Formats: sequence, structure tokens, C-alpha cells
Amino acid sequence: MTRVAITGIGVVAPGAIGIDAFANFLDRGETSIGDVDRFDTAGLRAHAAALVRDFSAKEFIAPMKLRRMNTLSRFGVAAARLAMSDRGSALPSASGVAMGTAFGPVQTSVEYMQEYVEKGAALAPPQLFAESVANAPGSHVGIEFDLRGFNVTVTQRESSALAALMYAASQIAKGTVPAVIAGGVEEVNEIVFSVLDRLGALGECSRPFDRRRNGMVMGEGAAALTLDAAAKDHAYAFASGFGIGRDASATISDWGEGADAVAATMRAAIDDAEVSLEDIDAIYASANSTLRADRLEYRAIQSLFSPVPPVVATKGYFGEYAAGGALPLVAAVLALRDQKLHASVGFREPDSEMRFTPTAEKSDRRLRHVLVNSISAGGGIVCAVLSREAP
Repeated sequence: MTRVAITGIGVVAPGAIGIDAFANFLDRGETSIGDVDRFDTAGLRAHAAALVRDFSAKEFIAPMKLRRMNTLSRFGVAAARLAMSDRGSALPSASGVAMGTAFGPVQTSVEYMQEYVEKGAALAPPQLFAESVANAPGSHVGIEFDLRGFNVTVTQRESSALAALMYAASQIAKGTVPAVIAGGVEEVNEIVFSVLDRLGALGECSRPFDRRRNGMVMGEGAAALTLDAAAKDHAYAFASGFGIGRDASATISDWGEGADAVAATMRAAIDDAEVSLEDIDAIYASANSTLRADRLEYRAIQSLFSPVPPVVATKGYFGEYAAGGALPLVAAVLALRDQKLHASVGFREPDSEMRFTPTAEKSDRRLRHVLVNSISAGGGIVCAVLSREAP
């Protein structure tokens, strides 16, 4: 695939607002996970999440516009504005928007239905309905920054943001648009949290790949990346290859046993980037602290790589779904920029069949190509290769 330049990054994340703060947060090797205080978790098994704190939407959005946006849209527009500022200039008006979200604005949908039931269809607020759809954040981004190319929202659970990036990069490579703002958004809300808890998916802390893991922790926020057909004065890195696949053994709400499918998707991304297995200097893993997902991924990695390159598990920092799954991608971009691998927060003890150990601490390392994995419940698989330089 033609390598597409990543020229700007904006982050609204648990633990950090802005790319510099996010880089420092990763360097500290700390988790942003804590007790949920946004809604009552009494009676639930899980009580922890990675929540965005100290976010002031009015710093990024005009008051009249702010009133018409829900939390998810505010996250998305703020991250997009930060990415534009980081890029150094506005995107051309012919540029596109591609956003990912696992669940969309569920809380807004609930609020609209409550109004509908109490007041009837004639009096239910139409603005709430407009904000109840998954593509509301992407639409606001397009309107706010006058981006008149395509406007696409991907909902593919944990893989939403990486799938959106894949679509965006493919359209730039084809010449459809000169640039794209791509990324993901997510919020922690009571409905989704409660459902995941009842499914037994949530745990009290995030321990990716660890033998003691017992469930994921929800995270929220937004991340946006500006992609350009040609690098400007600088580029963080380049999106150079993608693979997409499906694990047919997965159920609708869980991961399967299809390690071969995951390995094939990783191989497809590497082949698309026109590099070899030996050229992959690190893997930023999908591991989210669930029993089946982590086992599926480490089996796939072990079957494809010999020896296994360094593996970084980032979801101990900010949980699962955070920014629609975009934050591990941002972490991998920063690794290439800084030539530094991050620690895998939460990992202490490997499974007996696991033949590699995720990074224990941050370390300087020469990085040319990094593989980023995203494996979603239900069987979706998206993998990407990021490269430090253009070919």
C-alpha cells in the first residue's frame, strides 16, 4: 500500500488531554483506572473504569455549538481541534472524516427515549434524536472544520478506530481525498457498563496477558489523527499496511479460538506494507485482560513470529474501548516518533503456555515498523503496520 503520512494527533484520554500530556502519561507507566463515581455501581460485580477527568469542552467548542452536542460529540470535536492544531494548519475542504465508535451515544439514546415516553413524539426534543446516532461525532467534526469529502463512521466494537483508519488510508492512497481526519470516540455510561458486567466481561483491574486476568475495564475519550497524501514538513509516522479478517469461531459476545485467522490477518498487514516478519520491531497488542481474547492473541503471535519481537500491552493504562480503540494506535505512533517502547502496565505473571513476556518497563529501541493489533468480540480482526519513514 502507498504509505500515508500521519501529520497531527489530538487526544482526549483518561489521564491526559493533548498529545504531550498523553506521551508523558505513557512514560510514567501509570494507570488511569479508578472507581466509577459517575453512576451507581452497587449490585454490580465491577466498579472500576478509566474516565476522562479535567476535560473542559468550552475550551474547544463555542458555547452555542456546545449546547447542541452530547459528550461523545464534544470529545470528538475537541480531539479533532487538537489534531488540527498539532498539524499546524487546517485540512483542505475536500478532506474526509472517518471515525470509529464501539457503542456510540447510548446515553443520549436513553435520554431521548425517556423524553419520548414522558412527552410523546411531538414534544420529544429533536436535537436529542439527532445526537443519538453513532455518526453524530463525525458529522460535527465535518461541519465544524468544513470538511466536504466523505464522512464515515465505523462501528466494529474494539476494532472500530483501526478499521476507520484503514478506510481513511485506503481512500487517500486511491486519490479520493487529499487528507482525512480519522480516529475514534467512546464514553463510559451506565447502560453499557451494566450490560458488560452482566455478561461477565468486566474485571476490577486491567492485567493484559497476565495469568490472573479476569476481565476488561471500560475506558472512554477520543483520539483523532490527520492523514495526508504527502508528508508536510514533518510526519509522526506512516500508515503502510493493513489486514482485515474474521475469526469464524467467535460468538457474538465473546472471542473464539481462531488463532490462525488472527495470524493470517497480521501476515496480511505485513504483506500489504511490503515488509517481512523480521522487519517488525514491536507489536502493540490488542490484549484487554479477558481470558479468551488474550489467549487468542498470544497463540497467534507465537504461531507467526519466531522469535517474537517485543510486545507492548497498553490497555492497562486506559482500559478497553477508550477512544473507540484509537489510543493503542496513538501509543504506537509515539513509540515510532520517540524510538521508545512503553511498559505493559498490569502484567506480572505469564500463562504457562505463553512463550514471550510483554515489556516490563519503558526502553529506548530502534523502531522502523510496528504492528498494531485489534481483535474484537464477535470475530472482527484489524491489524495495521506503522512505519517510521516513507519508502
